[in-house]
Amino acid sequence: MQLSISEGEYKSRIEKVRKVLQRRNLDALYLTNATSIFYLTGYSFISTERPAALIIPLDGKITFIGPELERDHAPIKTRLIEDVKTYLDYPGEKHPIERFAEFLTEMGLAKKRIGIDNKAGASAMWGYKGPPITRRLPEAKFVDMADLVPKMRLIKSPAEIALIKESAKWANLAVSLLQEYTTEGAWDVEVALAASLDTSSIMKKTLGEGFEPLRNIFPVSAGFRGQIGEMSAIPHAIGTRRKIKSGDVIIAEAGVEIGGYSCELERTMIVGKPSAKQKRYFEAMVKAQEAAIQKIKDGVECSEVDKASINAFKKAGLIHLAKHHTGHGLGLEGHEPPWLDIGNKEKLRAGMVVSCEPGIYEVGFAGFRHSDTVLVTKDGCELITYYPRDIEQLTIT
Repeated sequence: MQLSISEGEYKSRIEKVRKVLQRRNLDALYLTNATSIFYLTGYSFISTERPAALIIPLDGKITFIGPELERDHAPIKTRLIEDVKTYLDYPGEKHPIERFAEFLTEMGLAKKRIGIDNKAGASAMWGYKGPPITRRLPEAKFVDMADLVPKMRLIKSPAEIALIKESAKWANLAVSLLQEYTTEGAWDVEVALAASLDTSSIMKKTLGEGFEPLRNIFPVSAGFRGQIGEMSAIPHAIGTRRKIKSGDVIIAEAGVEIGGYSCELERTMIVGKPSAKQKRYFEAMVKAQEAAIQKIKDGVECSEVDKASINAFKKAGLIHLAKHHTGHGLGLEGHEPPWLDIGNKEKLRAGMVVSCEPGIYEVGFAGFRHSDTVLVTKDGCELITYYPRDIEQLTIT
């Protein structure tokens, strides 16, 4: 299969941007968001304190401006960036934003109308400080275009959906290995590393020489993040000091990058025979997820999906244990719009891809959350992830 977005699709995205620039009487688009830069060009780089930007002029060469260490990197990864302008390092003898102003002047943009996603002209990463580009080019007119690329990303193309579906195949394997490798006395970090390594190795052998990670150093991220036993009640736990034991509720999760895109797959598992309370909470969570999935359809408000899981938890008498909304968009980032939240009246549209992951968490006891990746369709939705969801198959004996 195609393991990345084609150059032709990237070109069509750039053409859409230029049509918007033309409609809004703008001479260029200035992007500082690394995900937006990748979405339009296929070029991914490690964002640091060193500012970087992509300039897409209405007429002229698409130009990357950034640190010298990216000069030789960009041409290796994309043919869509036609020029690379660099400075040595940050903060430098001359601040990078001063150099950016010089570069834009060289491109004939010093007195033009420029759409921009961040009027500082640089992402404030890792302690970056600097004057805004608007101050260094006072005769230019900068227009807020922060929503342009994110809105383009909302509806996934057939190629994007295919990559997310391929991601789901390997996430399925990764969670399967997490479940297989989980034993009493094991440290969750060791289980995670083993499952991630084995999935990565099998994936590379299967997909062949053409496969490479484009946005992450490691293509497979599988593990538990410390969500073991009582720590499973902390949805965004990072780690735990103790090892896995009988009676633990554990939350396994996996994401796999294919062509820059990833699904999300999470499963609640139980080590040993589930208790009556564990069964009750588990089944309530599954019913809430099922209620939310049934609501997902083109034209339905995001708030309605969240309300469905909320009502299911209320019916079970467990709404006081809910700590987050039902889900969020997926694609190039682990969290992106739209938000399946009671306060979001935005309507779902066919081609959107979202997570569905209502959960409940009792501190000192356990947390219960499945997450599935769901494609919105005209008639309803399609579950892209497909690992077993019932308690019988998720019990580790």
